[in-house]
Amino acid sequence: MGLRDFTIYQLLEHNATVHASAPAVISNGETISHSDFHARVDRLAAGMSERGIVKGDRVCILAQNSLEYLDLYGACAKTGAIAYPINWRLTPEEVGQVIDLAEPSMIVVGVGHLPQLEGYDLSKLKLCALIGEGNSEGFISINDLYSESTSEAEDVSSSDPFVVISTAAVAGVPRGAVLTHGNLLIAGYPVIAALALGPSDRHLAALPFFHITGLGLSLAVLQAGGANVVMQTFDPSLAAGLMDTFDITLMADFPPILSMLLDAKDASGAEWNHLRYVLGLDAPDTIQRLHQETQAKFWTGFGQSETAGLATMGTVEEKPGSAGRAIPLAEVRCVDRQGEEVPLGEAGEIVVRGPIVFDGYWRDPDATLYTFRGGWHHTGDIGRFDEEGYLYYVGRLPEKDLIKSGGENIYPAEIEHIVEEMPQVQAVCIIGVPDDKWGEAVKALIELKTGESLTAEDVRDAVVARIASYKKPRHVEFVEQLPRSDDGEIDRLAVKEKYG
Repeated sequence: MGLRDFTIYQLLEHNATVHASAPAVISNGETISHSDFHARVDRLAAGMSERGIVKGDRVCILAQNSLEYLDLYGACAKTGAIAYPINWRLTPEEVGQVIDLAEPSMIVVGVGHLPQLEGYDLSKLKLCALIGEGNSEGFISINDLYSESTSEAEDVSSSDPFVVISTAAVAGVPRGAVLTHGNLLIAGYPVIAALALGPSDRHLAALPFFHITGLGLSLAVLQAGGANVVMQTFDPSLAAGLMDTFDITLMADFPPILSMLLDAKDASGAEWNHLRYVLGLDAPDTIQRLHQETQAKFWTGFGQSETAGLATMGTVEEKPGSAGRAIPLAEVRCVDRQGEEVPLGEAGEIVVRGPIVFDGYWRDPDATLYTFRGGWHHTGDIGRFDEEGYLYYVGRLPEKDLIKSGGENIYPAEIEHIVEEMPQVQAVCIIGVPDDKWGEAVKALIELKTGESLTAEDVRDAVVARIASYKKPRHVEFVEQLPRSDDGEIDRLAVKEKYG
């Protein structure tokens, strides 16, 4: 650890002294102080070290939100292990692919997610642990990992990897964005400054901890000395009540979370007198409803896992339709195909540089090199700036198209790969279409081979058999011929224009 290093574990040490008795985590009715949270992390880190977990080992976590999940993040920070959370909505096949990429030494699984590991050989791992009531051969309870012995913090620097967040699925396997201790700590402070967060703030931690927003906002609140009110799974009625019970001041949102919460608030008579901020994306009507029914302000922005969260942010009222302005310590531009900055008002690829930019893709040097070409992180997103520095999101580059549905990134290429393998299919194009509930929904446009037939359910069944059900096409349309460019490739933009 160098003279100028500061890590996430050091943050927890700091909080244990400065905010010792103040709440850090509230989970299942139990309030854990910053001092007690630090002690829990120390005990779990000692238990992991006793069982051979060392700096650089990957720790896969397949579980829903819990106090123990946050303990694991802290214990990884102390031991120098790298947390590698897994989206619990994935199929067993997808989970296995992530584990193969991660090559973990330890895996921690929520009891309810054990079926997603069926048939997978975990015998070579140093340690397998369970969260929740139950048991399974080869696993120990995570409760048995908390040791009363003491251990010294590993020599960890700000530039060491802390977590790998799964992102774009390439050939069916999600890439892993490597985020350092420094990435996440630096990304938190602009949020703290913009929202004036402090020890009295309470965050409704309802978004999954495997998601950069769920993790990043939880860490930012801890940095500010505040507390995270952890929800294992999102339940609108329960959440609406928690907002009052624990004086929630901020939360993150992707459709349809906020609309469901507002409905539950109306039904229950909850008041939400302390809610100040909601951060995320949502439909204008839902945001307007928030502003009319509460004192909270909706903040939005542009960011990715690769930028450790937000690279731009602002209130929706500042410049309606914009994604705000660049945060401090982030340089954001829009460039053309040659990497030259485009004039104000013109659309170009959004590129970012600064200490929030991730360390690269896990075990994928070619993708990392390409993404960092020209000394910038190329996001694959298209935007434009106005004369006051506000960024307006336009869309994705055709080759990096994605669909944002309910906060999840769905990559058309992953679904197309599966549908193309159906023997009846000549060609397919997957696009996103507007959806009142989820923001966007998946639509499949399919060109069949001569004389062949399929139903929409056939297509959905083929997709769900291979990948997570949230990626299945909600809409399936069979067309005589898909639009193509001069070189014979499917013209995705023309497909969107005609069928989107």
